[in-house]
Amino acid sequence: MTRPRASERLRRLLALVPWVAARDGARIEEICERFDIGRDELLAELDVVFVVGLHPFTPDELIDVVVDDDRVWIHYADFFSRPLRLTQEQALALVAAGSSLLSPDGGDEDGPLARGLAKLADALGIEPEEVDVSLGEAGGSTLEVLRDAVAGHHQVEIDYYAYGRDQRTQRVVEPHRVFAEGGYWYVAGYCHLAEGDRVFRLDRIGEVVVLAQTFEPPASPSTYAVYTPSADDPRVVLDLSPAARWVLDDHPVEAVEERPDGWCRVTLAVSARPWIERLLLRLGPEARVVDATGDLAGVPIAADAARRVLARYEAA
Repeated sequence: MTRPRASERLRRLLALVPWVAARDGARIEEICERFDIGRDELLAELDVVFVVGLHPFTPDELIDVVVDDDRVWIHYADFFSRPLRLTQEQALALVAAGSSLLSPDGGDEDGPLARGLAKLADALGIEPEEVDVSLGEAGGSTLEVLRDAVAGHHQVEIDYYAYGRDQRTQRVVEPHRVFAEGGYWYVAGYCHLAEGDRVFRLDRIGEVVVLAQTFEPPASPSTYAVYTPSADDPRVVLDLSPAARWVLDDHPVEAVEERPDGWCRVTLAVSARPWIERLLLRLGPEARVVDATGDLAGVPIAADAARRVLARYEAA
């Protein structure tokens, strides 16, 4: 059996612990069936829960786990009963996140979420409408059309511009989820063209058509990521000036090395050559290519891209 990743184990524990704690002595067999986990693996996970707590890790600051006669009891540490106290930054982030879920036409202004956000904003001394949340353009009714397709389990046909490969394609997709991440809207699902799970940014969808064909949603949807590098993807090592440090926040870098001159050296996984070419053209003199692997090794990436752009201007 493949060992689950740390992120998967954490998600399972975050669901398992409150489920067991809410029951007075849940049976081990019942827990294993509920969370699709073997007995030995469950006991190993409970050993982890047993050492979860706060400094100085005295018994009253640790979660208590009791396993007896094939039953499990989980008792929360005392700090779980303390009132939650948010910092101003945490509270503001909560207001911003909640505001992004409110109906854009104001139809939820009297709903429980809006009332809760209003109370939190009042405690911060701000007005809820002062928090402006933008999650990118979604091409007219694209967002609502895709949400309806997800709810009705309908396939959709999308006209999609793949930024990394600089090409437009027609795809039939079984949409599983619409979500926001990093300031943009995405739809995730099974793509018939790619024959696998994919993620598409909504502002790159030119047109979406809901098809009559329906699909059976997966019992356990994939954990989607906007881009998950593989071992076969080429890597590029860049030296970035202080003015280009935004790359560290906007892109998933695999390694960062601070340089004595104030620059930093980063390693980036590259999904496709057009993507790294655009990034280098945008950075200009604020970035230097140090090394590259795979089919990018020995290639003057930025120079080639610049020559093609110049040729277009000269031909115009």
